[in-house]
Amino acid sequence: MGFFEILLLISCSFLEIVHGYYLPGSFPHKYDVGDRLSIKDSAENIGELLMGDRIENSPYRFKMFKNETQIVLCKSNPLTADEFKTLKERIDEMYQVNLNLDNLPAIRYTKKDEYFLRWTGYPVGIKVKDVYYVFNHLKFTVLVHKYEHNNVVGVIGTGDGAELITHGNETNNEGYMVVGFEVQPCSVNHDISLLKYAQPYSKYPKEIKCDPLSVAMAVKEGRYVTYSYEVSFVLSDIKWPSRWDAYLKMEGAKVHWFSILNSLMVITFLAGVVLVIFLRTIRRDLARYEELDEAQNQMNEELSGWKLVVADVFRAPNHPALLCVMVADGCRILGMAVATIFFAAIGFMSPASRGALISGMLMFYLLLGVLAGYVAVWLQRTLDAGNPRRWFSAASRVACFFPGISFLILTILNSLLWASQSTGAIPFTTFIVLILLWFCISVPLTLIGGFAATKARYLEYPVRTNQIPREIPTPRFPSWLLVLGAGTLPFGTLFIELFFIMSSIWLGRVYYVFGFLLVVLILLVMVCAEVSLVLTYMHLCVEDWKWWWKSFFASGSVALYIFLYSINYLVFDLKSLSGPVSAILYLGYCLFMVLAIMLATGAVGFLTSLFFVHRLFSSVKID
Repeated sequence: MGFFEILLLISCSFLEIVHGYYLPGSFPHKYDVGDRLSIKDSAENIGELLMGDRIENSPYRFKMFKNETQIVLCKSNPLTADEFKTLKERIDEMYQVNLNLDNLPAIRYTKKDEYFLRWTGYPVGIKVKDVYYVFNHLKFTVLVHKYEHNNVVGVIGTGDGAELITHGNETNNEGYMVVGFEVQPCSVNHDISLLKYAQPYSKYPKEIKCDPLSVAMAVKEGRYVTYSYEVSFVLSDIKWPSRWDAYLKMEGAKVHWFSILNSLMVITFLAGVVLVIFLRTIRRDLARYEELDEAQNQMNEELSGWKLVVADVFRAPNHPALLCVMVADGCRILGMAVATIFFAAIGFMSPASRGALISGMLMFYLLLGVLAGYVAVWLQRTLDAGNPRRWFSAASRVACFFPGISFLILTILNSLLWASQSTGAIPFTTFIVLILLWFCISVPLTLIGGFAATKARYLEYPVRTNQIPREIPTPRFPSWLLVLGAGTLPFGTLFIELFFIMSSIWLGRVYYVFGFLLVVLILLVMVCAEVSLVLTYMHLCVEDWKWWWKSFFASGSVALYIFLYSINYLVFDLKSLSGPVSAILYLGYCLFMVLAIMLATGAVGFLTSLFFVHRLFSSVKID
């Protein structure tokens, strides 16, 4: 599904209505009339560029608190065959037009079954019985809040930055602040004969009836399309800090909160039961081993499952360098997620600041290169008996592993966007900026963290490892089947929240419950740790000492279920997605997301199991 992001033009061609205080009928003028219809790009931050947001001005013109009706905006030339074909494709693909006024997206209300549904933006057109209609008349409603002060101090800016300006010398002390922006699209068949000499912003001779339940402007090849609009200002009691409530309090919020709370209670209960059973089992085994003397221990050797692998439990795993890199990158991604969600939950990354969330995630990921380098070298020293000589190679690998995969995926997907001439493609200059951030900030910080780990104390094994590995008994069921099935419990903690996240990303809805998301993330970490810990103990009890990678994928397998859910979401919730390119883009971004989730959850499970196994074999008497 594509989206047009158009910034509403205010008073001639001012890019964005400034924040704060305005006198009746007054707006700043920066350009002459000739500039009104020229396209001007708004400056985007790196988060907006990565999300594919492109903001441009539009020719709509308002004056504060001045209602206007029947305003002719423009008249197109007769539609060519290519233009008509493109317009039909955009209508079939449900393209949306998104307008912003004073950093507020235009909101559209629809009544269905006695409920008011709220949507941002409006569709380009609609198809009714194989006939295509275009919405060519917009009815704007601007909600304003009135202030009366002797010395009015307002805030002006263009979204992210702001500064103070004082209107102390104004004779009229009444001012207005924009607190709401609504749009109602209509399909109106204008009389072309009355528009022969019409100019932009002139008045249409006849009354325009805007009926959202009827369509009249059918588009055909060779037909003219005339665009018009009307605007009305309405006084509102909504205060400036509360103006985003209409966007955040979408329909279904009660179901959203109830589902999350229900999921949290169920998963907390299950995790508590698993933890209690597990602790009781471990304590019983430890008490039994401490009570047995040497003779009894030899007689009951067959019953002492996990103690039989004491000489193999710390044997180095297959591909230890790759394991170090994946665990270190997982810690980095998890730290980035916790920091980003925490600051978003306390209000530092408001939906009003476009691109702030992605920019914050990128910043935290770069800074946490120190953590990734530290964990990679620390774990490498633990597996290599404290040898610090290969710290540089370990830190270098973790500095290039996940960023390299990310750049490969983004390059392939961006090539498809470039080939499709999509405005959502990441500009080449942004790629250069990302590469500079990678090699000039991320890599040095990762190397610094790796060097710091060479001075830190590594984890020493409490037992020695035999030179000859112990034979692993043939299990009744494939052990990897149990590992893959373990991901269902972590998936149960977030599958409800995942629907709202996917809707926010792919359907353009505002996601705002970061407090709940933080709780879900903490609960997910707890469940991943417990699941991996239980499976590691189960493998040790059946004398399977190859627990390293299994502990990683026991919790990391939740990514598999998230990817399957993404496919389900594509089939049943993104039915309007058209063409193989759109499907490839969707699956490519989902693959990128699940890879990050696998590394983060796998790192939690592996580190929990590592410390558990170390603690377990440090607590028993080894002869």
